[in-house]
Amino acid sequence: MTIDATPRNIAPLTGRRRLLAGLGALPLVGAAGATAMPARAAEPARTQARIVIAGGGAAGLTAASRLAALLDGAHITVIDGRKAHYYQPGFTLIAAGVKPQGYVISSTSEYIPKGVELIAEKVAEIDPEGKAVVTDSGKRLAYDFLILATGLELNYGAIEGMDTTRIGTNGLGSIYHSPQAAAATWQALNQFADTGGVGLFGRPLGEMKCAGAPLKYTFISDDHLRRRGNRGKAELMYMAQSKSLFGVPIVAEKVRMLFQDRGVKVHHEHVLQSIDPDRRIAIYKTPAGTLEQGYDFINVVPPMRAPEVVRNSPLPWTEGPWAADGWAEVDRQTLRHKRYPEVFAVGDIAGVPKGKTAASVKWQVPVAVSHLVGDITGKPSADMYNGYTSCPLITRLGRAMLIEFDYQDNLVMSFPGVIAPLEELWISWVMKTMALKPTYISMLRGRA
Repeated sequence: MTIDATPRNIAPLTGRRRLLAGLGALPLVGAAGATAMPARAAEPARTQARIVIAGGGAAGLTAASRLAALLDGAHITVIDGRKAHYYQPGFTLIAAGVKPQGYVISSTSEYIPKGVELIAEKVAEIDPEGKAVVTDSGKRLAYDFLILATGLELNYGAIEGMDTTRIGTNGLGSIYHSPQAAAATWQALNQFADTGGVGLFGRPLGEMKCAGAPLKYTFISDDHLRRRGNRGKAELMYMAQSKSLFGVPIVAEKVRMLFQDRGVKVHHEHVLQSIDPDRRIAIYKTPAGTLEQGYDFINVVPPMRAPEVVRNSPLPWTEGPWAADGWAEVDRQTLRHKRYPEVFAVGDIAGVPKGKTAASVKWQVPVAVSHLVGDITGKPSADMYNGYTSCPLITRLGRAMLIEFDYQDNLVMSFPGVIAPLEELWISWVMKTMALKPTYISMLRGRA
């Protein structure tokens, strides 16, 4: 079942085609992610530098493509054991019934640029003192520069009773786990929308990828119930992990107002501790103690942390808000490691206040690469990452708000006069569902 979320009374077809053609040329959302974007060199810099990229996800592949274009003779190696590449921004669309499971699946190898080596193994050890990484087969690779792009780990084990093999059954959903789990979550939501009942939503403590996704899925669930005439039969609850619904105050207030308008009950400082899938009971830690809440449908978002290989290395923060979960200790503006200057961290693994989205990768990687290339050429880069990230926040099928912001929680408008950040717009929905994936692929190939 695929949902038709096209609003009626829209512009004529020719106008829509013109709009979509323009959207196809968009960046991966964002016009102000850095103080300057590194310009492509007229001629690639000659070098024999050994560059290892740990991780072949969005950040790692984008870094490989940009380095391959900027350097001539460099030995660039990507290490990643997963053959499939996932377009993770599409997981929510699968779980909404808007896109099929295969929409997000491609292969890592098809994005590896010419001249870059792909080692299809996991990184088992990182030795920044010895400037080397070790794969799970025992292969040791020395490097002159390391780009850490390992992504993060979904810590389902932190939720007692959670069984990922049961996603899609008995009202249990969880979008982040995999494309298959996103599709199974849609099947569970589809059944819930037909019957109603109690729906539970929320997010974990700590840093996470796409922090707007749990909010999106709450809105999506509400809309499916309304479309089937069953909203009156359902009670939707959002269990906020803190005293706020979103990290940017003005956005948090907008979401609060929308939830109030649509009858979504919000419970603050409720953190999921355990779940009983058979009895359909979720147990939350609250300021008042433990709360047991029954449900008919629940979207479980697990705690997230750095992968074990990074947590067990010298690279994480040793103190501060990002130490406990193992995020890499990097300068927030250059993405360079604070203790190992030949190491950069980009994407989800970077221990910075914002930035666990594909849009952040689009702006982080060029900055990190510009500083790495500057080290090689002896021409230091002045490029800085200002914390730009974005969230096309779906508020109903066919409408979304394009939320863009930086380290200071300033709202950024990439398309002033066209897209207002706190308005539910069809154009933002089109951007999310149609325009972003082609631009994402261009980013992987170093063209965005």
